[in-house]
Amino acid sequence: MSSSEGALAISLISELLTADQLLRARLGKVLPNKMELSHFSVLNLLTRGGEKTPAQLARAFHLTRGAMTNTLGKLEIAGYVHIRPDWDDARRKLVSISPAGRAARDAALAAIVPMLDNMMTDLGEDKVRAALPVLREIRLRLDEDDKTG
Repeated sequence: MSSSEGALAISLISELLTADQLLRARLGKVLPNKMELSHFSVLNLLTRGGEKTPAQLARAFHLTRGAMTNTLGKLEIAGYVHIRPDWDDARRKLVSISPAGRAARDAALAAIVPMLDNMMTDLGEDKVRAALPVLREIRLRLDEDDKTG
């Protein structure tokens, strides 16, 4: 890699990391009831994907099982998820979203959407559509690298 390519790569990574930090901070400010972004993300996935094991959730978010167990414990205490034994395999548990969790996810989404709409309007749909393939390719390559080693 040439020095100009290295500088370009460092600039890209710097922009991605800074954008991630700023987006997480902004989302954290608008999420209701002291909900954390990780809680919203789990509730959102359960809303769309149905019942999952803690291990499946940990893999989906590239987290350790311990970190996911911690998040699920907080969600269970809040009444947002139900955790039950897997009747087919007693060693596993299954997690589903509760009606309160669905309502909390919907409230969080209602709080997030106006902020995202403003950002989309400011950036313009064409710029966002142009950026998505590059960002997706970066994510896929990082995910591939993570799986291989």
